[in-house]
Amino acid sequence: MEFSVSQKVLVAELGLTQGVIEKKTTIPILSNLLLEAKGDRLSIAATDLELGIKTGCPAKVKKDGAGTVPARRLLEIVRMLPLDKEVRFKLLENHWFHIACEKSNFRLVGMAKDNFPVLPAFPHPLVKIPGTLLATLIAKTIFSISMEESRYTLNGAKLILKPDSMTMVATDGHRLALVETDHKLEGLKGEHEALIPKKAMAELQRLLADAGEEVVAEFARDENHLFFKIGERLLLARMLTGQFPNYEAVLPRENTRIVQIDRSAIEPAVRRVALLADVRSHAIKFALTSEGVEVSSSSPDFGEAKETVEVSYKGEPLTIGFNANYLLDFFGAAPEGKVSFEFKDEQSAGQLRPLGDEQFRYRYVLMPMRI
Repeated sequence: MEFSVSQKVLVAELGLTQGVIEKKTTIPILSNLLLEAKGDRLSIAATDLELGIKTGCPAKVKKDGAGTVPARRLLEIVRMLPLDKEVRFKLLENHWFHIACEKSNFRLVGMAKDNFPVLPAFPHPLVKIPGTLLATLIAKTIFSISMEESRYTLNGAKLILKPDSMTMVATDGHRLALVETDHKLEGLKGEHEALIPKKAMAELQRLLADAGEEVVAEFARDENHLFFKIGERLLLARMLTGQFPNYEAVLPRENTRIVQIDRSAIEPAVRRVALLADVRSHAIKFALTSEGVEVSSSSPDFGEAKETVEVSYKGEPLTIGFNANYLLDFFGAAPEGKVSFEFKDEQSAGQLRPLGDEQFRYRYVLMPMRI
């Protein structure tokens, strides 16, 4: 195999593969990229057996072929080469690679391409999803996915596609993020559900951001995998199996104590008060009175903090505790404008909803903390 490729173009594609490569793996070949040169294109593939990516770029191919090369070391080398110059690759004996650019020369130890896992081919797409909509669904839910490996079905978000709407929901047992939007999905027949692993969502977010606003993601699935094709790039993930919780059963329906606060007023107050919250629980206290909302925290190690946000509230007084970090996650995903805080009592889940967003219906359910 022998080919040459633009340094600038190659760096961009190599960067998109790095999130898939595991830093620590007991299978050495998974630390490598599969490079395949054919015709006028270089194809690049990476996988950790749960997640895979196929990408590529234009190349001047002198001799077709394929080989594997250490992923992180290759990126470090190419990144340090002169900007936008031609980088030349040649596969040598014993799977070694010779890499040259102007006066720089490297020889990298590769591995046999036959040891690289075979990635499944992209099946016929089910539907095309506007990239901006999909990226927004991910941004509003990804932080609510559980990190506990024992809670396998909570390690991803549930995507629900209907002919005229899209829904995504994620929960870690302490909070739940639910976002819905109305959008006609051309050609989709019936309802389709999929559990998307968190790592796949994070990589999908990166691919969508890199592709720009007008991009469309083609979604497909087979018996074991989910596929997202964005232009020439393909992300595939092993499907999570198991039963996602009945999230509709936990959505509050009797939260009658409601206060509406401008996000630009409440978010900075929470950030300041959180500075003196307990380092383990991150607990802060909300007290709703006729004078407004008092946000406070206390820690035996640091001291106490208290701040009042003046706002109209005519309901019964209420004092309730929340994890400050969970609140800040919501504020980061909510648009500018007013936020509705909806409570039932001190022991029941609270619900937060941004107001005035006509495109997305967003609900964030948060379990209270003992204070």
